[in-house]
Amino acid sequence: MVTIKTEIKTSGNSLMKNKPCEVIIKPSQTGKIRIFSKGSDVCFDACIDNLYSTDHCVTLCSKEHRTLLGDYKYKAMLCEHFMAACALLKIDSIDVYLSETEFPILDGSSKTWVELFKQAGIDGVNNQLYTVSEPVYYLNGKTSMVILPDKELTINYAVNYDHPDLRNRWVSFNSNKIDEIIEARTFGFYKDLKKYQMMGFGRGVTIDNTIGLKDIGYTTELRSEFEPVKHKILDMFGDLYLTGVSPLNMRAQILVKEAGHAVHAKVAQILKNKLIKI
Repeated sequence: MVTIKTEIKTSGNSLMKNKPCEVIIKPSQTGKIRIFSKGSDVCFDACIDNLYSTDHCVTLCSKEHRTLLGDYKYKAMLCEHFMAACALLKIDSIDVYLSETEFPILDGSSKTWVELFKQAGIDGVNNQLYTVSEPVYYLNGKTSMVILPDKELTINYAVNYDHPDLRNRWVSFNSNKIDEIIEARTFGFYKDLKKYQMMGFGRGVTIDNTIGLKDIGYTTELRSEFEPVKHKILDMFGDLYLTGVSPLNMRAQILVKEAGHAVHAKVAQILKNKLIKI
């Protein structure tokens, strides 16, 4: 069981609704990442069984408190960057209190979350290794994701975007350059921003927290080469951690082509029943 030594407090605006949100994270001995949404005493576990939506971001919810209108009053949007930070530090036992229903975007990556966790101190170690009992795969047209048993963790992620740098681009995970994954920011096509904002999404986008893909180049300087693809790997870390096992503790080959949160989540649903200790 891995938790933090001291309480964490931070705040910032959300990416989708641009609302201010305060976050308090407390050490726990439950062995779970529990989320308390919108200042309530209602909590739900950060796990794949509590997945509500993958539209635009990963949303988890308390299914036990569904309203008469069919919505979920207690939910947490934009969980992926926070969960990726937990996965990369193997944190699995904390209580998270949100004053709103969406995590703040902060700098658009997991960098700030990782820094806050390290400042609070990490208590405990989790060296339990896992592999898959049999190949796990999802195939749908051009999209595919495959997880194969292996003696070490290897990740290869491919995208094919309408951008000179990101057409048929493969990026491999390198544990020696894990900071480049942690600091990789979210991204989107700059030309689509106004459209999404009119639909009520992306209202908290700034030049500091989001990379805008232009016809040629970007709206901001990249932190590392092919940063948008590295952010896809970061998202995958957060999404797969909803199984309860960090990819860093897996001994497997992970091959992904033109995927996203929806595909990550579908694979996580299958993967949770295929993981075995080694």
